[in-house]
Amino acid sequence: MAAKQKNAEGAPRKRNYGFIIVLLVLVLGGGWFGITKYQHAQHHAETDDAQVEANISPVIPRIAGYVREVRVKDNQHVKKGDTLMILDDRDLKLRLEQAQAALATAQSNLGAARANTSASQANVSTSRASIATIDAQIQTADVSVWRTTQDYNRYANLIKDHSVTQQQYEQALAAKQTAERQLDVLKEQKKQASEQTSAVASQSSATSTQIGIADATIKQREVDVDDARLNLSYTIITASEDGLISKVPVQVGQYVQAGQSLFSVVLNDDIWVIGNYKETQFNRIRIGQKALVEADAFPGHEFEARVASFAPATGARFALLPPDNASGNFVKVVQRLPIKVEFTSKTDTLARQLRPGMNVNVDILLDSGNQ
Repeated sequence: MAAKQKNAEGAPRKRNYGFIIVLLVLVLGGGWFGITKYQHAQHHAETDDAQVEANISPVIPRIAGYVREVRVKDNQHVKKGDTLMILDDRDLKLRLEQAQAALATAQSNLGAARANTSASQANVSTSRASIATIDAQIQTADVSVWRTTQDYNRYANLIKDHSVTQQQYEQALAAKQTAERQLDVLKEQKKQASEQTSAVASQSSATSTQIGIADATIKQREVDVDDARLNLSYTIITASEDGLISKVPVQVGQYVQAGQSLFSVVLNDDIWVIGNYKETQFNRIRIGQKALVEADAFPGHEFEARVASFAPATGARFALLPPDNASGNFVKVVQRLPIKVEFTSKTDTLARQLRPGMNVNVDILLDSGNQ
């Protein structure tokens, strides 16, 4: 019995090779994984800080008013030019009618001013013709005064010698005085006619000014009509592009303000990806390099893409309160630069099902062709 125990104690102990094998497998597996990741990192630039983006057009009314009709629902597909909403247009129709009535009044005033101008010009022509007639009569009267004055002078010399009778002398004197009075009357008539012509000419000038004012008023009223008609057209709100309607929180009878964002139209025909890459990855990324995009919504499916452009600044610069390392304690944080990646496959139907805001992984192939 003692011998058996001795042999058992003196026998060599078995080694645990299973632990060593597992340890070697873990070391080799970890090394292979590390080398693979290192080699992959030399030829790829990956990030999971990326999302799908698209153009989003807000629906904004240009005028204030009450909503009369809403013609779209949540998530509805619309085409460019489709009517989305209609505002109450009764007030604007009244304003348009009022502007049109003011335009008609201005046009009537212009017609009246032109008629007055024509009448004034006719009166001026008549007055000038009358003055010309009076001038001719004055010339005749001047001749008559000269002739009667000559006769009077002769009779005045002859009366001294009693060569003529007193009656003949008095007749010559009377003829001379009558011719002079007639000349004075004609000169007075010419003076009055000239004053009347001046007054009529001033009135004609005033009516011409009224025509200019009426023309300017008509142009202003035409602008008012165009403005009222344009505001009336703004009561019909249409889609600016094809896309999908977001949630529509607007109700019939609601009062909306001009410039108020009501809801949005997502233009999903043109989507892209914004990947926020670390600044340490930026040195080897170039525009035109190929990229593979994998969306969380479609795991295992890779979308073909390419690097399109780089943001002009890091994402932190566009924040509401950008960090300022010049104040306080400096803490160096790796910044991220947004990079735009566009899809290149036109036949991938799954790409059309992507929606803005979805999370994706972006893998840029650094060895692909650069532009």
